[in-house]
Amino acid sequence: MGKMFTRTLAGAGALALTLALAGNASWAGGHSTVTTPTLTGFASLPAGTFVPGSEPSGSLVTGNTNGFAVPFADQPVQGFSGIARNADGTYDVLSDNGYGNQANSADFLLRIQRLAPAFATNTVDVLGGLNLTDPRGLVPWKLTREDRVLTGADFDVESIVKAKDGSYWIGDEFGPYLLHFDRAGRLLAAPVPLDGVTAPETAARTGATATIGSSKGFEGLAASADGRHLYALLEGTVAGDPAGLLRLNEFDTRTGRYTGKRYSYQLEAAGHAIGDAIAVDRDRFLIIERDNGQGATAVVKRIYLADRRDRNRDGLLDKTLLVDLMNVANPRKLGGFGTTFTFPFQTIEDVVILDDRTIAVLNDNNFPFSSGRAAGVADNNEWITIALPRSLR
Repeated sequence: MGKMFTRTLAGAGALALTLALAGNASWAGGHSTVTTPTLTGFASLPAGTFVPGSEPSGSLVTGNTNGFAVPFADQPVQGFSGIARNADGTYDVLSDNGYGNQANSADFLLRIQRLAPAFATNTVDVLGGLNLTDPRGLVPWKLTREDRVLTGADFDVESIVKAKDGSYWIGDEFGPYLLHFDRAGRLLAAPVPLDGVTAPETAARTGATATIGSSKGFEGLAASADGRHLYALLEGTVAGDPAGLLRLNEFDTRTGRYTGKRYSYQLEAAGHAIGDAIAVDRDRFLIIERDNGQGATAVVKRIYLADRRDRNRDGLLDKTLLVDLMNVANPRKLGGFGTTFTFPFQTIEDVVILDDRTIAVLNDNNFPFSSGRAAGVADNNEWITIALPRSLR
């Protein structure tokens, strides 16, 4: 059995925040010229990190768990599928739906984790978090739990935007739905569906016809600068659309409705998927595109700059390769790796802009299943910063 770790915040929260800010000094304010995307920070949260004193989970997990015995005594801090930056140097990071599908995730509690990377020590501090709930009964169908704490059998949360009022907009894949939570994680409105798009999980519940594949809903969620509009990017192709074409839908947060404006992102190959989508400015987005490989089979792990102005008039977002995550310069050999750093994970689902020349990227480790770093070893949650050769602005 593999070793199981529980990382908690030792001492005052100020200590972790001090470490986080000290670690951030590796990129903050430092605009040394690079000619190729270059690793400037590396931090890692052990795979076996659990929320102390939480409920047991993983009782329905089967298959190869890479040395971790199930069920777990607590809820794992894992599967990072979305990230929002806070002004104090901490980050709100969205855990995935649980253990990979609706059937095995009923005892995984949906949660936003509060984290702080400490690049000076290559570690990540867990500062707390909040569970997602529906105390007002706004979800109109039966939930897994009578106390209306949301689980991975209720929604597959994959993307997050933190609004200026501290509330959270979250993209789900089982609907797909947009979900709006207050700063305490309580649902504020009924789930908002997307007309013409139905995932198999909703089809099974409603009797409708599925028009998109399982786990292919809202993988990316970006916000306009003023926060009025959200841009929700599907991970999969809707039935009837060209192979590998993904819909990016505009949503008005004031009216709570989609505006009808829609853009199209074309994958490099039909078998690829996206991992995240965030806004750079009013017209441009950073989009993670990946293949399904890990370790030796990982080939395409990329971040594109996508522009909705469609300058070549082909009806698609214009794409420019920003970073090849399988070929990042690492002259300082950060993290104990060689001079070329790779991010060989099956799912890479988080990107955040730190300044006009620096981004951070995190993987979803699919705990306890993914083993991209070493065969038979459950992946850690890794957190990297990358300096860019050209300004995003």
